[in-house]
Amino acid sequence: MTHLSNQQLASATERLARKMLGHWPTPLTELPRLSEELGIRVLMKRDDCSGFYFGGNKTRHNEFLIGDAISSGCDCVVWGAEIQSNNCRQTAAACSRFGLDCYLYLSPGHHRLDVNGNLLLHYLAGARVEIVDARIGPELDELLVEKGRALQAAGRRPYFWDRSRVIPRAAVSYALCLAETLEQCEAKTARPSAVYVSSAGSTGAGLALGKAALGFEGSIRNVCPMAWPWDVREDLARSATIAARAIGLPIEVRPGDIEADESQVGVYGRPTAAGQEAMKLLMRTEAILLDPVYSAKAMAGLLADARNGKIPSGSTVVFVHTGGTPVVFSLAPEMLASFTGSGT
Repeated sequence: MTHLSNQQLASATERLARKMLGHWPTPLTELPRLSEELGIRVLMKRDDCSGFYFGGNKTRHNEFLIGDAISSGCDCVVWGAEIQSNNCRQTAAACSRFGLDCYLYLSPGHHRLDVNGNLLLHYLAGARVEIVDARIGPELDELLVEKGRALQAAGRRPYFWDRSRVIPRAAVSYALCLAETLEQCEAKTARPSAVYVSSAGSTGAGLALGKAALGFEGSIRNVCPMAWPWDVREDLARSATIAARAIGLPIEVRPGDIEADESQVGVYGRPTAAGQEAMKLLMRTEAILLDPVYSAKAMAGLLADARNGKIPSGSTVVFVHTGGTPVVFSLAPEMLASFTGSGT
C-alpha cells in the first residue's frame, strides 16, 4: 500500500471510539550528555510526561480502551496484573475520570505487599482491589474473564480483559505516537535509525503498525521486560495486523518485521544490574529518572547496542520513556543500595 501521511493515519484511527486523557504531543528531548558519552545522538520521547496520573504509555492505551468501554455501554472495568502495575494504576484513574467502577485483581509476583508505589495509587484512584494468587499471563487472564462474567451475572456491564480485542486497540495509540515522534524529529532535523522502547505487547505492536503505515525506514527495537509463554514476535505482528484492520488499513505485519530483544528481562518485576546501571547513568548525565523494571531495562538494551557497535557511531536514535516511575518507591531499599551503596 501507499504510505500514509500523519494526518491520513490520524483520520483512519477515528473509526475507533476514543476518550482523551493526555497532553499531546509529549516532549521529544535531546540528551546531550548521554549522547556525548555514547558517541551517538539520543533523543527521548517523554511519554512519562503524558499528563495523566503520573504519566506513562498506558495513557495513550487507555484513551482507546476506555473509549471502547464507554461506547460499548459498559459501567465497570475488570483489570489485573501484578500489584505494582503501571497499567492498573492508569486504568483505575481513567475509570475514575469517566465514572466507571474499576475492579483490580492483582498478583503479588515478586513484590512486597506494602501499600506504596502503584499499589497506593490504585487505592487512591478509587479501585476495588483484590490480591489474588493467579500469576500474570494466561492464568490471570482466565481469572479476569471469570470475574467479568460473575459481574455480568449480577447485572453489571463490565469491560474485561480480552487479549484479542484489548491489545490491538491499545496498539493503535502507538501508531499515532510514532507519527507524532517522527514529526518532532523532522523539526529537529533528526533522522533516527532506530526507536528503542520497553515492550512485549501493545506499545511495540503499535509502533510496528506505525512503521508500516508511515514507511519509517528505521528499526523498532522492543526490549522485552518480561518473557511471555508465547512467541513475542508472532504476537506483536498479529496484534499490529488486527489493529490495522480495525482502522481500515490493508497492512499485514509479519513476525520477521518485529525486533524483540529478550536479553534484558531478568526476573519480571525486579531490577537487573544492567538496568540499575542505566538508571544511574541517566540520572548522572541528564537528571531523568527511569522506571527500574521497564524503561531502565530498555535503556540497558540501548546502552549495550551502543557499546557493542550495533548502533554505529554518529547515528541518531529515539528512546521512548514509557513512564512507570512510581515503582521506584516500592523498591526503596534496592534503589538506595544501588545508587548510594547503602541499604539503610
